[in-house]
Amino acid sequence: MSDSRIVRAAAVQIAPDLERPDGTLERVLNAVDEAAAKGARFMVFPETFVPYYPYFSFVLPPALQGGEHLKLYERAVAVPGPVTQAVGAAARRHGAVIVLGVNERDHGSLYNTQLIFDADGSLKLKRRKITPTYHERMIWGQGDGAGLDVVETAVGRVGALACWEHYNPLARYALMARHEEIHAAQFPGSLVGQIFADQMEVTIRHHALEAACFVVNATGWLTDAQVAEVCPEKRLRGACRGGNCTAIVSPEGKHLVEPLKEGEGILIADMDLALVTKRKRMMDSVGHYARPELLSLLHDDRPAPFVHRPIRSQTDIRSLDHEQHSASDEPSLTGGHGGVGRDADGAPDQRVAILRR
Repeated sequence: MSDSRIVRAAAVQIAPDLERPDGTLERVLNAVDEAAAKGARFMVFPETFVPYYPYFSFVLPPALQGGEHLKLYERAVAVPGPVTQAVGAAARRHGAVIVLGVNERDHGSLYNTQLIFDADGSLKLKRRKITPTYHERMIWGQGDGAGLDVVETAVGRVGALACWEHYNPLARYALMARHEEIHAAQFPGSLVGQIFADQMEVTIRHHALEAACFVVNATGWLTDAQVAEVCPEKRLRGACRGGNCTAIVSPEGKHLVEPLKEGEGILIADMDLALVTKRKRMMDSVGHYARPELLSLLHDDRPAPFVHRPIRSQTDIRSLDHEQHSASDEPSLTGGHGGVGRDADGAPDQRVAILRR
C-alpha cells in the first residue's frame, strides 16, 4: 500500500534491580542499546519499572509495608530529573522513541507514571495512571484527564495506558478518538498467576482490533531469588509468579512475534503502519463506524489543580474570560468551559467533547 511505513518495535521483559538504587536504570539503558543494535526505533518497558513495581504491596499487610514504602519513596523518580535526562539522552543517541514506566515522586506523593520520549530526546508526554488498582491505592495517588492524550512522535501517533486502565473503555476511547497509531501497554508482570497473562492477552488484542492500532505490551519479570525476597512467606510466592505476556500485536489482532511469557528477553517486530488504514477501511470506531449523535465521550482534559485562584473582582472575571477565549474559540459546554475535541488535522471532532479550563 502507498502509505506503508515500517517501524521496528521492541517490547522489553527484564527484571528490575531490587538492591541498587540506580541498578534498574542501568538495566534500562543497556536494553535500549541492545534493542537499538537490532534496529528498533520504538521501545516499551514495563509498568513502573524504575525503580521497580511495588510487589510488596500485594503480599504484605499494611502494618508491615512502612519500610518498603519509604524505600520506594527514596528511589522514586523526579520528573524532570537524572532519570529522564539519562533516558532522553539514550533516545536521542539512537533516534528511538522510548516509553518508560516509573514511580514518580512529586513532593509527598508517588504516582504510577508513563513517560514517552521522542527520538530527539524530548519528553513528549508524562501521564499518571488515573485509578490505581486494589492494593496500589495505598501506594500511588490518582492521575487526571490531562494524561489521556496521544502525541505525535518520530514513529507516529503514540498513546499509552497502564495495566487495568485497559479495562476502562472510556479511557481507551479517549486515545482512540485522537487517532492513536501505536499504543504502549504496560503491566507489572510476575503477579497473580497465569490467569492474569490470559486476561492481558485478550485485552491487548481487543484494543488493537477496536482502535485499529498496533499494541506493544511490556511486562516485568522477577527471578526466583527476587520472588523469595519480595515474599518471605513461601505460601505467598505464587502471588508473584505468572502474569507475563510481553507482546507486539497488529491492528488485525495478530501477534507479530510469539509472546514472551517466561524469563527475560526483548521481542522485536516490524510494524507496517499501512495496516492501520487497512483495518480502519473496514471498521473505524472513531470515524465511519461511530454514531456520535447517539454515543459520545465527555473528557475533562484539564490538569487537576490543588489550589484554585479565587475570582475576587470584575477585573478577574474579564481576565479569566479573555484567557478562555484566547485558548479556544469553541462553544461552551453546559457545566464548564470547553468545546469539542480536535482530530489529527486540527478540525473539530464531534465524537469527544472536552472540558477545558
